[in-house]
Amino acid sequence: MKNLDSSNQRSTPFFAWITLGIAIFAVSSAGSVFELIEDVAPLTKAAWRLQATSLVLLPPFLWQLKNTEIDIRKRWIDSFGLLFCSGLFLAAHFGTWLVSLDHTTLTHSLLFVTAHPLVIIFGLWVLRKPATKMQSVGAIIGFSGATVVFFGGANESGVSMYGDLMAFIGAITVVGYLAIGRIVRGWMPLFLYALPVTLIAAIILSLWGYFAEGSELTLSSESGLFGWASVVWFAYVAYLAIGPGLAGHTGINSVLRWIPTLTISMVLIMEPVIGSFIGWVIGVDTIPSVWTLIGGSVMILGLSLVTLHSESLAGSD
Repeated sequence: MKNLDSSNQRSTPFFAWITLGIAIFAVSSAGSVFELIEDVAPLTKAAWRLQATSLVLLPPFLWQLKNTEIDIRKRWIDSFGLLFCSGLFLAAHFGTWLVSLDHTTLTHSLLFVTAHPLVIIFGLWVLRKPATKMQSVGAIIGFSGATVVFFGGANESGVSMYGDLMAFIGAITVVGYLAIGRIVRGWMPLFLYALPVTLIAAIILSLWGYFAEGSELTLSSESGLFGWASVVWFAYVAYLAIGPGLAGHTGINSVLRWIPTLTISMVLIMEPVIGSFIGWVIGVDTIPSVWTLIGGSVMILGLSLVTLHSESLAGSD
């Protein structure tokens, strides 16, 4: 497998690295762009993002549905229950993450919401399933760093423990989304999976925002469930749908053909660093405290160890 990975890297076309670079930048920039959409309730913003992304995904979905074999289409229909659960997890992930952005700094939010590898290892411990020594060491290091960020950075301006906790809940809920994706994506075409899940999540978030935040069935730029279509926010939400939503996640999936999964996973761990830097540059976040820098670095080290060993095990199967 190692030889295969090296051969893949040698034959990787230059445009694949460009695509990966654009994808990680797009994904990392989402938090900063959400922060620029001011005076809008968090669940409503999350619903906007997924509503717009659903529209972007519709044309390739229709094309793929038309060109998919009948047996796959029947199996796809039979899998609606799994797709609904995946959409539910995705809605919970976006909802809690956007709430966290309203109650803590961008850096804290990104650190905790991308900590799902630690959640997976903790789940293995709880279920008494085997985790390798290196996975456990990485998880312990990661949780130690998270503790430093959570308590050490608690007095930092703009930080709240509630906001950090909501971001971590976002990491917990995304595990369900990823687990279902792993189950069905082995046979289900990309857009036949992406559109239904995204649309279901958009509907759930719209209803959640309607009942919890009092959002209105209007195009109001502040409280409308479809306010993203207003002149005020259209460009921002269009970027979120086309950038992080399409170029980001779809771009990452597209380069798996040439770039090893391990390389991509390790690059994605840098999302909190890249995202925080973008936030500092455009002025929606401040340079974090020493405790956050130290704890965040330890968290990223732990995440790297967990990811490195998990991916190497997957590659040896």
